[in-house]
Amino acid sequence: MEIIATIEEQIASNPILVYMKGSPNQPQCGFSARTVQALMACGERFAYVDILANPEIRANLPAYANWPTFPQLWVAGELIGGCDIVTEMHESGELQTLIKDTAAASASAE
Repeated sequence: MEIIATIEEQIASNPILVYMKGSPNQPQCGFSARTVQALMACGERFAYVDILANPEIRANLPAYANWPTFPQLWVAGELIGGCDIVTEMHESGELQTLIKDTAAASASAE
């Protein structure tokens, strides 16, 4: 399955990655909008994949991740979760710490 290799490569090469509907500047659903707002509030760069423009990823990622919905936030190769989890982490301050630490570790690895 070429698409699984593509997904694995995206996750491996982007320390902070969100699979979402639309783009950070033009999210196509409220859940994606809330997730990217929380990420943007952390002040670090992150990558995204628009699953609406990538139907193969949209079809295959839920089974690969064992997570049925979008958006999906991946940090340092691990699935963090969807909108509710990201929002809760943002409200508790946990997301900020995770994103800052991951961005710092990725910058020092370059």
